[in-house]
Amino acid sequence: MNRKHLLLFLLALLALALAAAPTRIIKISYLEGKRSGNLRYGPWIYESNKPDGIIGTVGDLEIRARKAVLEAPEGKSMQAAEGERKATFEGGVTVLRGRLTATGPRLVYSESTGLGVLSGPAQMHQKPAKEGQDPVDVSAQEMSFNVDTDISTSTGSVKLTNGNQEGYADSVYYEEERGLAVFTMKEGRVKLVRKRDSGDLIIYAPEVRSLTREKKLIATGGVELVDGDLVTSGDALYYDDETGEAIVVGKPARSVNKKEGFKTSGGTLLHNVKKHRVQVYRKGFEMPLEEFKKVAPQD
Repeated sequence: MNRKHLLLFLLALLALALAAAPTRIIKISYLEGKRSGNLRYGPWIYESNKPDGIIGTVGDLEIRARKAVLEAPEGKSMQAAEGERKATFEGGVTVLRGRLTATGPRLVYSESTGLGVLSGPAQMHQKPAKEGQDPVDVSAQEMSFNVDTDISTSTGSVKLTNGNQEGYADSVYYEEERGLAVFTMKEGRVKLVRKRDSGDLIIYAPEVRSLTREKKLIATGGVELVDGDLVTSGDALYYDDETGEAIVVGKPARSVNKKEGFKTSGGTLLHNVKKHRVQVYRKGFEMPLEEFKKVAPQD
């Protein structure tokens, strides 16, 4: 392959890569409304009498509101600034993506970052992927939606509900289609509660990763499992809601029931929350970290 052909080949590959990359350029339309503002330099102001009359589309994200303002950086025309503009939606905002619907008072979208940030109080509801599965509901002070991926991140007094389980944290990273929720705290511990008639099952840890469809989770960084009067603690924990079994590892892991005067410890403990029973786990066990790994590059 000569130099000319090599250059053409590389240019073709670049064109294919750019064509395949998800676009961050937002398009705004309106129903029974109007657009005003400087045609060349903006800002463009979209207004409608209908609550969802302004519609912004970018990637697989749809944003609906009563009003939107699209702005370019100072000194640049709206056309030349494509990829650098900012869109602000107000007057009650609804975000739609796949099975997910989120609402809040205001959303700011940046073409340069591909992030739409929904101000709170914000609510998110995701319908189950299959019949018989549980929906996912999230409330938070702020939510951000990435148009390059299916990832949303909720911050500030976050509560995630999935069936009879509730999680409380400062931040929740969520892979929408896979259903992976990662709960984290700046200070203190994540609190995960499983509601049940015999008394709530509570897990405390600095970080909890939950597969909301499969109802499995891991907790790391020092964990505590509260099962009525029975409390099991260790370095990390794996829990499967279907079996009702939690495997707790530590140096050592410990379990105590002060009411009954029960104590046990070991490198690995098996805590059955259905039978309220703990025993030393004799089999080899390795925490399934790969199963709960984030798709995001930083992980």
